[in-house]
Amino acid sequence: MSTQATNTRVESDSNPSVQLNVLGDDCARTILVATSDGPKTAKELTGRTDSSSATVYRRINNLLESDLLEECVRFEENGSHTTAYKATIEGLSVRIDSSGIDVSLSKSE
Repeated sequence: MSTQATNTRVESDSNPSVQLNVLGDDCARTILVATSDGPKTAKELTGRTDSSSATVYRRINNLLESDLLEECVRFEENGSHTTAYKATIEGLSVRIDSSGIDVSLSKSE
C-alpha cells in the first residue's frame, strides 16, 4: 500500500480560535491521533470513534478547513485507490498573554 498526496486543498482557516474550537471536540482529536501515524479512510476513522459516519465526515471537513488534516489518495496492491486523510501537525502550542491567544503548530512532513 502506498500513499500519494493529491492536489486537492481546502481553503485554510488558521484562525487560532477556530483551530481551538475544532480541537475542543473529542471526535476531532481522535481523528488527529489516528491519522498521526499514517493515512486512514473515513471508514477506518469511524471505526475508531464512538461517532456516526456523518459526524466523522463533519469533523474531517472541520480539520481540513483548519489545515490540521490533509486529503491523500491511498493506492492498494490490487490497483484500487481510496481517499484517506492524514494529520498535518506533530505538535501544538498555545500561548496566552495580554495580547491574546497565540496558537503555534509544528507541521509534519
